[in-house]
Amino acid sequence: MYKLLMSWNIRPGREDEYFEFIMREFGPGLIKLGIRPTDAWYTQYGDHPQILQGGVVEELDNLEKVLASDEWRRIKRKLLTYVTDYNQKVIQASGGFQL
Repeated sequence: MYKLLMSWNIRPGREDEYFEFIMREFGPGLIKLGIRPTDAWYTQYGDHPQILQGGVVEELDNLEKVLASDEWRRIKRKLLTYVTDYNQKVIQASGGFQL
């Protein structure tokens, strides 16, 4: 199993639009692409990304194809209209919370 880890901060004043996009498009979009969401964390205070989100796939080849797809680029580009400081990395999945 492999995990896509993403982090970002929500743009001030865009919170309502952001949460609507996450619920209506981003989450379902990940599932449609074959990424199974596993966790989402909201940092209430501290010097860390506001949102940490992860999703898993069985095979690394599949994740690489997803990340190279037009659909991923479209959904990520739309996410970037609501967030700043976006980062992502791919790791081998293990049980529990991962950074």
